[in-house]
Amino acid sequence: MTPQEEKHFEDLLDQEKKRLEGELASFAAPDPKMRGDWDTIHPATAPSAAPSSHASLEDQADIREELEAELAQEQSLEARLDEVNRALGRMRAGAFGRCRACGEPLGLDRLRANPAAEYDMRHQPRE
Repeated sequence: MTPQEEKHFEDLLDQEKKRLEGELASFAAPDPKMRGDWDTIHPATAPSAAPSSHASLEDQADIREELEAELAQEQSLEARLDEVNRALGRMRAGAFGRCRACGEPLGLDRLRANPAAEYDMRHQPRE
C-alpha cells in the first residue's frame, strides 16, 4: 500500500470516527468511568397530574420504546466506533491493512469496502 493510499484510508477512518461520535452525542454522553463507552441519556418524563392515567401510561410506554431503540443504536454505534479506533491504532503501529490472523495484506478492494477491516475474507470471524 502506498503512503497516499494509507493517508486516504486514515482520512476516511477519521471522518467516520467524527460521524459516529456525532451520532452518539445526539442521544448519549461519554461514560467518564469507562473509556470508549457511551451512556444513553434517559428522556425526562413530564410530571403528570394523574400518574396512573391512561395518557400517562402511554407516555411512559413511548419513552420506554424510545429508550430501548436508542440503547440498541448506542450499542451498534459503539461497536463500529471501537472497530474504527482499533483500525486507527493499527495504522499508528504500522500494522494497518494486514489480516490479524495470517498477516497477509487485506487488499485495496477489502479496505475500500471496509477501511476498519481486521481480517481477510478467509479469516473473517462468523457472527
